[in-house]
Amino acid sequence: MRKFTCLLLFLIPLELLARQFKPVQDLIKRRTPWLINQVVFKPLKSDQKDLFELQSIGSKLIISASGPNAAAVGLNWYLKYYCHRSMSHMGDNLAPVYPIPVVKEKVRVEAPAKYRYALNYCTYNYTMSFYDWKDWEHELDWMALNGVNLMLTVNGMEAVWQNTLKQIGYSDQEINDFLVGPAYTAWWLMGNIQSWGGPMPQSQIDGRKMLQQKMMRRMKEFGIEPVLQGFYGMVPGSLKEKSKAKIIDQKTWGAFKRPDILVPGYPDFSRIAGIYYKELQKAYGKNIRFFAGDPFHEGGITEGIDLKEAGKSIQTEMQRSFPGSTWVLQGWQDNPKQKMLDGLDKSHILVQELFGEFTNNWEKRNGYDSTPFIWCVVNNFGERPGVYGKLQRFADEVDRIRKGPYKEVLKGVGVMPEGLNNNPPVYDLMLELGWRKDHVEVKNWLTDYTKYRYGSSDQHIQQAWQGFLETIYQSIPGYQEGASESVFCIRPALDSKPASRWGTRVRTYDLAKFKEAALEFAKAAPDFKSSDTYQIDLINMLRQVLANDGERVFEAMVKAYNDKNTAQFSRFSAQFLDMIRLTDDLLSSHPYYQLNTYKTQALNLGKTEEEKRLNIKNAMMLITYWGENIPAEDNLHEYAYKEWGGLMKDYYQVRWEMYIAHLQSNLQGKNTQAPDFFWWERAWVEKNMELRPEMPAKTLDQVTAEILKLKIDVQ
Repeated sequence: MRKFTCLLLFLIPLELLARQFKPVQDLIKRRTPWLINQVVFKPLKSDQKDLFELQSIGSKLIISASGPNAAAVGLNWYLKYYCHRSMSHMGDNLAPVYPIPVVKEKVRVEAPAKYRYALNYCTYNYTMSFYDWKDWEHELDWMALNGVNLMLTVNGMEAVWQNTLKQIGYSDQEINDFLVGPAYTAWWLMGNIQSWGGPMPQSQIDGRKMLQQKMMRRMKEFGIEPVLQGFYGMVPGSLKEKSKAKIIDQKTWGAFKRPDILVPGYPDFSRIAGIYYKELQKAYGKNIRFFAGDPFHEGGITEGIDLKEAGKSIQTEMQRSFPGSTWVLQGWQDNPKQKMLDGLDKSHILVQELFGEFTNNWEKRNGYDSTPFIWCVVNNFGERPGVYGKLQRFADEVDRIRKGPYKEVLKGVGVMPEGLNNNPPVYDLMLELGWRKDHVEVKNWLTDYTKYRYGSSDQHIQQAWQGFLETIYQSIPGYQEGASESVFCIRPALDSKPASRWGTRVRTYDLAKFKEAALEFAKAAPDFKSSDTYQIDLINMLRQVLANDGERVFEAMVKAYNDKNTAQFSRFSAQFLDMIRLTDDLLSSHPYYQLNTYKTQALNLGKTEEEKRLNIKNAMMLITYWGENIPAEDNLHEYAYKEWGGLMKDYYQVRWEMYIAHLQSNLQGKNTQAPDFFWWERAWVEKNMELRPEMPAKTLDQVTAEILKLKIDVQ
């Protein structure tokens, strides 16, 4: 009996160890069922670092790993580099492979990065505002496969705030006046806005809480630590009317009234922080180790606040409710403010070098005064379209830090895009750098990338991608917030302003060389008709070609107008409008790029008519005028513009037609008044919240042929 008991005690830990890999086995069932009976997972001892091994034994693939996160990366490594298969936000390439490839020699990969971080507050709106569980399941599978083990998770904070405010005397109406709509939660949590886009119905607050709980359960299974919203003093602007607490009015962010700041270090701060953290524990559990929250994000008023003591107080309350937790701070502009950093226990701080593709704050600020930090890229702002990314810089900077004087405080890498539905090589490469010790030459890495992106090697594709690396994905110095923007999507004017206030229409790469590479990429089309990832990328590259050529036609149109050449103006303006129409045809040829796809997502997430109306209104505002109903403060229009089938034709083309008609009238001596686009845009949103009637779309082959025949003659 004693021998039997000892055997049981020995077997139970083995059973528990084996069970930790069940989430990855379930992932296989969802994404690659052809591997269900082909993969065996085994535990692997590790001294803190994550690692995995791959080895074929007989007909089976053996993945030995330090935990489920490393096991998922091992699975992805095998899929990418042996099966030429992959997942992405722009299509999946996961078709069966028979027989499964053999790993001839054992592969061992150890992660030099302790943390592989993902997501920006803004991603939760520009990409994820209307994710349902199916979308989140795909997202979390992708995160696990790419080794993310630390992720911002702020979906259900409305419920926490609602219960907190109730306990300090707020009515339901007053709470509604503080919360925002489902597409604007990022800027609310960052302390930039309140109220806009709401009110959010109770059913939606409850639904978002349940979705957050479900996400966190899956994340735990995958070994992904959640980063939740901490309390840093943000309070409704109305609290100063209800309380004698020390509160600093934070004025405005653009035209939006900002939430105020309850000054840390005083009894009222401790009291409300305690209530907030208790409500957070009730909703999402006590075992939370990471919190985000940046006071004075993008401005804010600090006068009258001792920043050193404020930072210390914020951290103290966090530690009181969640002992041992880490405060995650954004390294963005002058964040984290130096005086605040001076008062913190740096062993419980993690700074994100947010905009690493252009900044080196980690170096200028001496490793944030030897504070643990991770090196991240944004790459995309507003999820605006455009092919873009300084790929080689990513690899070079991470390698440079690892070999430099701040290597001991570099704790990992991360992706922090404002939107994820773009540029898949950016996110693949960045997260893979968390698993590669040696310096990466991207031109070599891209050879493997194209194989797993499209399923097989092709001479046209390989040649095209080397051309892309030398143009749109080049790594030259210079400040730029995201991809160069399309003239088709600017608010019509005869100037060089970008579509969004902080963007650019300047192209810093060789346009002819890029176009040559895009046309080379198109030559592979006959052999990749069944590849969804190829189709999606081909549309994107041709869209970029049209946007680039559109600038040349626009310049000719402007010159003709300034020269008062009516015939030339009519010719070039007609060609310009035709290129917008052709862009719409191109994008309409695939559901990925259709406005209706986005609208359907927003509508389907709504469980009631009230939720559906709110969702679609939020969705359409965000991608057009964004917000603000004060013309003098109209700074955010087109910040999140999209080039989508249906939107190009019904919104951007119509807007340009109105403006061109005005210019033609001027050339005829009629001197008409320019259209008031500010109010037209808001009226357009109100009239276009239904699904667009399905129109017969041209095939991609048809549109590609039309684009190849297009001649740009601006002489």
